[in-house]
Amino acid sequence: MVPLSVLDLVPIGSGSTATAALQHSTALIRRVEELGFHRYWVAEHHGMPGIASSSPAVLIAHLAGASSRIRVGSGGVMLPNHQPLVIAEQFGTLDALHPGRIDLGIGRAPGTDQRTARALRRGTDPLGADDFPEQLTELTAYFRGEGPVLAVPARGQDPAIWLLGSSGYSAQLAGILGLPFAFAHHFSAENTLPALALYREHFRPSPVLEQPYAMIAASVLAADTDAEAHRLAMPGALQFLRLRLGMPGPVPTPEEAGAYPYTDEEKLFVEHRLGSQIIGSPATVRDGVRELLERTGVDELMVVTSTHDGADRLRSYELFAEAVTPATV
Repeated sequence: MVPLSVLDLVPIGSGSTATAALQHSTALIRRVEELGFHRYWVAEHHGMPGIASSSPAVLIAHLAGASSRIRVGSGGVMLPNHQPLVIAEQFGTLDALHPGRIDLGIGRAPGTDQRTARALRRGTDPLGADDFPEQLTELTAYFRGEGPVLAVPARGQDPAIWLLGSSGYSAQLAGILGLPFAFAHHFSAENTLPALALYREHFRPSPVLEQPYAMIAASVLAADTDAEAHRLAMPGALQFLRLRLGMPGPVPTPEEAGAYPYTDEEKLFVEHRLGSQIIGSPATVRDGVRELLERTGVDELMVVTSTHDGADRLRSYELFAEAVTPATV
């Protein structure tokens, strides 16, 4: 069995608040730590009414303080949105506060619209990610004390650096640099196997890794029955549909998702979305996870679960942990 981890998007349910969502995440990290999960990552999203995770460093500091053993990190920090010096100082501080527990997952895409990206960067330069390798080189140099300026307390700190991706570019770069690689299977499932193959093909041993180490983030939702799991999964699918239609919003209730007037095209979109996820009873989830691990050969599995209600999300992770153990997979 591979290590199991959590990717938390900090979902905000319809009729709820960011405060409640963050409270649910605090309860969730404490529970999954008890259940033996290996790491807990939070994402960076901006201008999203249904996601309360816009400041990974601040949230990581809180979650690491609310736990004691589990690794906590970013899945990820979008490097084009920030100056490398700022990220180095933030994660140097986090690593100094919680030695040996901080992961710095780095993404290449801005992950937001052009207007928001410009507001984050306070500049008018093109918003492409073509200079990502140079930015990454500068960022990692600060931790060695070799940056263009002295970054305190980054120098001498050692957060674990990961590259994240949803296509082949970051996979190849992670392999060339000898870094661990995390792939966004939860929204780019069709690219998972090609990206993993590129990572392994281009991997070069480094002071960080002697062998490639790949992790995928997969959408999983467990409930007592298959029918109940699918009922709880529909709100997340509708939220994603609305996002693609240019109408981002909170996670609907199951009742709202059931009453939504889907067009034929929207039904196909939702079916495709749910088809790439592992949804069902503990037995169904166990079989789905077994098949996914065999097909991908990954070294670690990160689970992302989105529900309207925080209690349903926590229960899903509990059922998942009960079903997916070395004895059952």
